[in-house]
Amino acid sequence: MGPLHSRRNVLMGAVASATALAFTRKSVPASEPKVHDVQIKEFAFVPERLEVSVGEIIRWTNKDLAPHTATADEFGWDTGEIANRENAEVVVFEGMEASYFCAYHPHMKGTLVISRKQE
Repeated sequence: MGPLHSRRNVLMGAVASATALAFTRKSVPASEPKVHDVQIKEFAFVPERLEVSVGEIIRWTNKDLAPHTATADEFGWDTGEIANRENAEVVVFEGMEASYFCAYHPHMKGTLVISRKQE
């Protein structure tokens, strides 16, 4: 009875301690990056001009039947092909090219206004 009783007490104490810690510890939620949505519809990027900060995410969603891309003018970044009803994301980075176009439809253009993340 002695060893079993001792193990039970230790186990119960550990459970009680873990429960107490769970209720007393303040949880700090991880900061999720802001996501900016750009719709591709009627062969245009909507919005055409977007203000973003370093570390945020831009998500392009294709609402057209034709495939599209979002490709930096100097090819520093690219979403790859985005088919109808699909989307692609790019994380904004320091020094990222701000002007972009669709590689399949070069008349489609967009501009990013990029600022540094506020700390």
